[in-house]
This record gives sequence, structure tokens and C-alpha cells, in this order.
Amino acid sequence: MAGQRTEAVMEAVREQIAVRKLPVGDRLPSIRALATRLSVSPSTVVEAYERLVAEGVVRARPGSGFFVARGIAPPPLSVARSDAERAIDPFWVSRQSLDADAQVAKPGCGWLPADWMPTDALRRAMRRAARAADDAMLTDYGVSRGHAPLRRLLARQFAAEGLDVGPDAILLTSSGTQALDLICRLLLKPGDTVLVDDPCYFNFRALLSAHRVDVVGIPMTPAGPDAAVFAERAARLRPRLYVTNSAIHNPTGATLSPTVAHRVLAAAAAHDVAIVEDEIFADFEPEPSARLALLDGLERVLRIGSFSKTLSASVRCGFIAARPEWIETLADLQIATQFGAASPLSAGLVHEVLADGGYRRHMESVRGRLAKARRDAARRLDDLGFRLWTEPRGGFGLWCEMPGAASAAELARSCAGRGVVLAPGDVFSSSGTAGSMMRFNAAQMAAPGVWDAIERGLARSAGPLSPPPEASASPR
Repeated sequence: MAGQRTEAVMEAVREQIAVRKLPVGDRLPSIRALATRLSVSPSTVVEAYERLVAEGVVRARPGSGFFVARGIAPPPLSVARSDAERAIDPFWVSRQSLDADAQVAKPGCGWLPADWMPTDALRRAMRRAARAADDAMLTDYGVSRGHAPLRRLLARQFAAEGLDVGPDAILLTSSGTQALDLICRLLLKPGDTVLVDDPCYFNFRALLSAHRVDVVGIPMTPAGPDAAVFAERAARLRPRLYVTNSAIHNPTGATLSPTVAHRVLAAAAAHDVAIVEDEIFADFEPEPSARLALLDGLERVLRIGSFSKTLSASVRCGFIAARPEWIETLADLQIATQFGAASPLSAGLVHEVLADGGYRRHMESVRGRLAKARRDAARRLDDLGFRLWTEPRGGFGLWCEMPGAASAAELARSCAGRGVVLAPGDVFSSSGTAGSMMRFNAAQMAAPGVWDAIERGLARSAGPLSPPPEASASPR
């Protein structure tokens, strides 16, 4: 028992060194302080420190204490600890979706099929850009804040919503993910607390894991995050950042209500929490819903987005809209980490397509196709015993409760063996409480083999399927 306590203390110290909370040369906590913090005896801490000295991780200085002698390789970023858990690991799901062969069906991915995208418009834009581009655009780095015509166009679009910002308050990035990464570099250090929706987009979890921060979930409701829980955790935990999507929440399909938005902003202001609002699904909404950035005027909210869901995931271009002084520092960070903003060619292509009136018609068509795809997929899922958590206003995601006692992770593993990649609920949940949920991409459900794999997987899942509520009710 004493040996286990000693090893636990050693592991706690190793973890602090691995995530750079204790850099090389730093003094370790005093024996008495660490014993109090870990609820062990001082002699246990002494034994742990001496063993770490023997390993060469720590060195002792007589009369001064113990100091970090060398670094430790950081722990793996993956949240999974065994092969059996890989189906609920966000890195695994992302890799399966990105690396799978063309014939593999991907109803768990987060994008539209290729034949839904405006490829003709992209080809026209490429031809126009090739004719118009000078040699510098083809060979040089872009300006530090990104392609000026696209920033001006975005500023006009924001102004039409009621968000009056100039092009200098917009920074172009290589993607929406890179936009969030830059903000994390600006505002966070290892060990900081970050609030996320629970569930949330699984790559938020993956990226925050890379930044070695403590992630705390805020339960989602159909009207947005639980505002009371948000206020309580903001007051108690003093988080640096809250990361969310407002427009068609991923994965739940929830729509932020004005009341919830006001309450969240009030709590964030009271406890000095910055907010990242990801707007990547905004153009899928039939009518705009409440926006934190609009209500806040970019005082503490940073708006991010990209064009990978509506135009092309291959033409990499994202953006950040924020207070000018934050944009100034973010531009410096982007130079430091990749020497420049989004590719001038990528940004030029995006500008060409967005400025073309065909983009509006394209999105109208996509919204119509998605409405039908959601209805069709929801009906078939209902027939199989799945229950829709809420009716989304747009987009392609359907957040569903599994039938009966069936496990989402087990279904995902079964379907993966049949060439179908699914996204089980705990991939999205920081608290691990969504094991009975699954997100389906309605636009990808028509791929060959999807429904057969799901039906076969359900038949193998543990526990009987629950009958629909009306079938289980007492006869009248």
C-alpha cells in the first residue's frame, strides 16, 4: 500500500514535468506542501523524490530542495487507453474519416459528399484567378492579415448582420482549426481551465488536449448551453476561455436562444471569460439565430469560421474576427508559427466564389437537399428505434439516442468492421456521459452499405431493443 502511494506521488510529479508545468531547473514543491496537497505523509513524498533522483529526473541540492533535472516525453494526446476504447477517441474517428478508402462510407464524418459541393463554381474561380493573378500572387507569401478583398467582403457580410467591424478586425487563417489554435496560443497556458459544450465538436477536444489544458463541459439543452451551470462553473473555476458553436450546434443541432445568449454573456463578463464562437455552420441556417458575437460586439467574443463545409475542404481558408488589438497579436503569432496568413491563392479562390451570385443559389439548393436528407434519415432511424434529441433547423447532423440498451461505441466498432465509419456520442463528450448517443451525417447516409451495417450492428449490440413509447404504453 505504501509503495502504491509512493508511485502515485512519483507519477504526479512526472505528469507535471511532462506537460511543462515544472520546466527543467524549476524547484519541486516542498515536501510538506506536496504531502498536504496529495493527502499523503511527508515520508511518502521523501521516498518518491529520492526515487526520482535515482531515475535522474530530479536532482537534490542540499539545503535548497529538489529540482527538475531533465524533461520527460509528453504523454500521448489520445484520450483512449486501449484498442477497445479507440471507437470513442476523437483522434481515431478523425483519422478513420480522413484516411479511409473512397469506398468506405462515412456517416460519422462532418462534411458533405463531394458531389454536393460547388465544384463547377470552384473550377470557374480557378480559371478567373489564374488569368488575373500576377506572378507575386503565384509565388510570394501573402500579407500578414490575409487577402484584403476577402477580408473586405467578410466585413460587409458581418455588417449586414449588424456586426460593424472593419477589415482590420479580421485575420485570415489556413483553416478554422488553425484559427482556434492561434487563439489558444494567445490566451492559454498548460493547466488553464477551458469550458466547452458537453457534447461539443470532437476536434475541439482534440485540439485542447494538445494545449494541455483542463477541459470542463457545460451540459447542452435544445436552447443552448445550460446558462445556470455555465455561471456556476465560471464563478468557481475561473476559466480563461469558453469554446462553442452557436449556429446549428455540433453535434446536437441545438439553436442558441436570445435569453440563453444574454445569460452566458453576462456570466462571462462577470468572471472575465473570453468566448470563441465557431460559425462554420452558419450558412446552413434558413434564418440566422442568436449570435454571441453580435450581442457582444466582439468585446470578449472572438468569431471564427471557415469555408470547408460549404465550399471546399481542399481550399484551406479560415478567419478570426476580434478586437483589433487581439488581431494584431494573433497576426504576429501566425507569422511566428507559419509565416503568413491563408494562402493568397486559397483566399483568392474563396473570394471569387463568395462574390459570385451563384454561391447564394448553391446554398439555397444545399439547404433544400439537406432538409430532405434529414427527414429521410430521421424516419429510417426512428424505424430502427433511435430517438432524435432535437429537430435541427438546418445542417446535416442528427444527434440520436440509441435504441434500448445498445451501446454507441459497440455499434461504431461493429460498423467499422463493415467499412462504415460512425461517430459515437462519447467522442463528443468531455464528461463521457454520451455513451447512449450517436451523431449521424444525414448527407452521407445514402452511401452503399450504411443501413445494412447499422441494422447488423444493432442486432449484435448488448441488450434488447426498447419498443417505441406508443407500443410500450398500456392499452386504453
